Amino acid sequence: MKSWPALVSGLLFGMGLSLSGMTDPAKVQGFLDITGAWMPDLAFVMGGALLITLTMTSGILRREKPLLAAAFNMPVLKTIDRRLIGGSLIFGIGWGLSGYCPGPALVSLSYGYNTTLVFCLAMTAGMFGATLLNSKPRS
Repeated sequence: MKSWPALVSGLLFGMGLSLSGMTDPAKVQGFLDITGAWMPDLAFVMGGALLITLTMTSGILRREKPLLAAAFNMPVLKTIDRRLIGGSLIFGIGWGLSGYCPGPALVSLSYGYNTTLVFCLAMTAGMFGATLLNSKPRS
């Protein structure tokens, strides 16, 4: 069974999201509200993640291959174009308005909130819409 590392990683990631409060839209929106009742605690979550990334990534990438894969899958596109900027803006606006991004939203489905279900359905529709747009030939 080759998918067990993905399952364990996903469960660990979901627990981390829950423990850090990233699954609570009010907390996320409070973090983004820097001119109002700002909640800085998610900055510590992001700071911890950044610290681990900065200290571990170079050592990991020095390896010939990952422990549980045949090769590293690194991004090949390195250009910043209108599609990247537009997608980033749409993602950021959606995150700010809803307080959810995809990972925490999927974890939050387990709480049974209707608003989370509506967000996940809209997110899925957006993914299908993006796939349709990307499959059309460009002029």
